[in-house]
Order: sequence, then C-alpha cells, then structure tokens
Amino acid sequence: MQQKLEQLTDAMLGAARAAGAEAADALAVEGQSIAIDVREGALEQAERSEGIDLGLRVLIGLRQACVSASDARAQTIEAMAERAVAMAREAPEDPHAGLADPGQLARDRDAAALELDDPAGEVAPERLEAEARAAEAAALAVAGVSQVSSASAAQGRQVMHLAATNGFSGGYARSSRMTSCVAITGEGTAMERDGYGESRIFGADMPDPAEIGRIAGERAVARAGARRPKTGAWPVIYDERIAAGLIGHLLAAVNGTAIARGASWLRDAMGEPVLPSGLTLTEDPHRPRIGGSRPFDAEGLATARRDIVKGGVLQGWVLDLATARKLGLDSTANAARSAAAPPSPSVFNIALTLGAQDLDGLMREMGTGFLVTSLMGASINPTTGDYSRGASGFWIENGEVAYPVNECTLAGNLREMLMRITPANDARAHRSQMVPSLLVEGLTIAGE
Repeated sequence: MQQKLEQLTDAMLGAARAAGAEAADALAVEGQSIAIDVREGALEQAERSEGIDLGLRVLIGLRQACVSASDARAQTIEAMAERAVAMAREAPEDPHAGLADPGQLARDRDAAALELDDPAGEVAPERLEAEARAAEAAALAVAGVSQVSSASAAQGRQVMHLAATNGFSGGYARSSRMTSCVAITGEGTAMERDGYGESRIFGADMPDPAEIGRIAGERAVARAGARRPKTGAWPVIYDERIAAGLIGHLLAAVNGTAIARGASWLRDAMGEPVLPSGLTLTEDPHRPRIGGSRPFDAEGLATARRDIVKGGVLQGWVLDLATARKLGLDSTANAARSAAAPPSPSVFNIALTLGAQDLDGLMREMGTGFLVTSLMGASINPTTGDYSRGASGFWIENGEVAYPVNECTLAGNLREMLMRITPANDARAHRSQMVPSLLVEGLTIAGE
C-alpha cells in the first residue's frame, strides 16, 4: 500500500508540473476501519469503511491553491492539477507561502521505531462484537445502572505518503483500537449518564473491555441525584479525564496562527511566566505507540522533543513554515494538514509536570470545592482569555465527595487560572496529552 501511495503522490507532482506549477506538494492517505455497536446484548450496527484521499497543493510565484479528491484515476489526477493551477493563478499573493528548503527536510523518515502500526493486523469483526458485548454486560452488572445507551468497539488503519518537488518523500502507517461504553442511571427526568472509553495503537495494549464497562457503569451510578452547587468563588479540580482541555486553551493561545494574527491572550507573553514556576509543558512527538507521534511533520520537517513552557516560562510558539515566516522565526516542525487544506500549526504529544499527590490528596488539599468531570459548551475570548464553560461533577466537602453536581457554569480568566494550578500525579502514560488532574484556585461557580 505504501508503494501505491508513493506512486500516486509522484503522479500528482508530475501532473502539477505539466499543468504549469512552479512547486507543489502532494498527500495521499488510504484507510479502512470497522466499528461495531451492540445494544441489549444484540448487534445493533456494524460499519466498515474504506477510502482514499488525495491532496495537491500548487504554488505559482507567491500564490498557492489546494485541491483534493477521493478518486485515484489518472484522469482525475490530471484534472486536479489543472484546476489547482488555475485557482492559484487567481489567488491573492501570500509572501509567506512556500515549501521547505531542501536543507530543512527530515533525513530520517522511517517511523518503525515509533511503533505506530500494530503488526497483529486486523481482527475479526466477531471479536470486536464480543468486546462491545463484554463492555455492555459489565456496565449492566453495576447496581443502579438502568440501561446502556451505547457500547462500541472499533479498529482502523491509515497509511499516508507525502511528497514534494523540493525532494521530500516519506510516509508511514498508523493503526488504532478502541472500546467505549456509556451507561445511564435513573429514569425519566432523573436520568444521569456517564461513560468510559480507551484507545490504543496496539490491540494487545487495550484494557479488558469488561473493565471499561464496569468503570462506565460506576461513573453513571455515582451521578445519581445530581443537583446544582452553591454559587460563589471556590477552588476547582479539573479531573484528569478533562484536564488536558484546560492546557489545550494555553496551546491554542501559543499557536502560530493566533500569534501571527495578534488574536491571542498570550501574544506578548514570550519569555514570561504562564504557569507556576515548578511546571514544564513538554512536546515529544517520538513517544512509541502514542497516537500523536510522527517522525516528520506535514511539510517534511523533522519533529523533535522540546519544552513549550519550562519552569513556568513560555519558551516558544507552535509554528509551521508559513506562520514562522510571518513572525520572522524558524518553524518548530508542527505542521499538520488534511488532503483538502494547506498546512497549519498543531501540537503532537504533550506532557505536563506531575505533582506529588494523587487525586484524593488533591481533594484533601482543596477541602471544599468542585471536582469537575465533564464540560460542555464554551465561551472563550481568544484575545483576553476570559473563560466560561458549563460543567458537571461532584461537590467536595472536607476533602471528600459530598454529592454529584450538574447545571452550573465556571468562569474566570485563563491567564490568571493557569498561574494558580496545582497538578496531581494521575496522568495516564498512554495518552497523547499526558495532563494530570489540576487544582485551580478561585474560580467563580454559578449554581444555585
């Protein structure tokens, strides 16, 4: 399959040159997936998908255009190139668009050491169905679970190849396995739901599906009788399952696209504290068997481990070639892209410094406050960092869970919030975003 995709990217580049492009890059992605859903012990849905996506970006002077297709026939590739060149000739000039210089390109393009493709290959659909059934049965076995709204198991594999007229040519495959379950407790308007899911690159690394179902059921039952919390300023713990979202707001603010536009609440924060002094936020795209790992980015540059925040101080932006050129800097090899769009900055595998205590210890330190386990909706001002989100979870008193909570809103300012975080030590090592539970002092909670 890899050889086939390499041939397709070569064909796209050849067609682009023949149509009049001065430079071009081409992306070919082929994938297949199987998803199984069960309900009440019976197969509810089985879905298999296969497809190929082709993307071509052409450059003429300072103008560029992108086109995509899901048809690999020669006449389609020729039409893609002609259309892309015609579009580029009409596009506005962009002085920052362009391919990498040959000297910038990754030399090691082999992803084998990253173990991104499970050698065990595809498993039978019957096995996925059995895993989904096991998750559902385990959830239903939890006392207090009234029904299971979904139990699913899936697998997939995707192969990509990127090539460009600057001499780059490289690709790799990535596999995935997943099991998830959502359980419900109560009836009618008193129903509450929660769930649990796990995914891995290697099927052998997946936890027991019955364990996934059990956790989903226990989480749902724990939410029975949820009510609104007290209104006021209280400390808040973001549970590990959602804490990465809080750090994600920081990463969005240091994304080169936001910085180049001046639309970031951290636009003037380079070299300044953005986290407490003991915390470091590291990006490592080379962690084996992790979903965000990759040997090179979407522009062919070598990825590398780096500290985005070190000792609390912001060290750099997240840049692709275009945003780096706009800011007069070097790319940080963070380009990502789909077949239908040009590259843009993104992060790969994030880890935040762990704290000294587990979640229970963090709750004891908090004393009284709100443990958030689910977030919904969002009102984030990207320029000021003002923050407001709907939330649910548990009210904590004397360091222990007092009652479940729903229908409330959290509000604060991200710059201030992130300077007041205390991490636990419960981050899961298999996650691409290794962020532990986070205690944040002094948020405003709108409840009763």
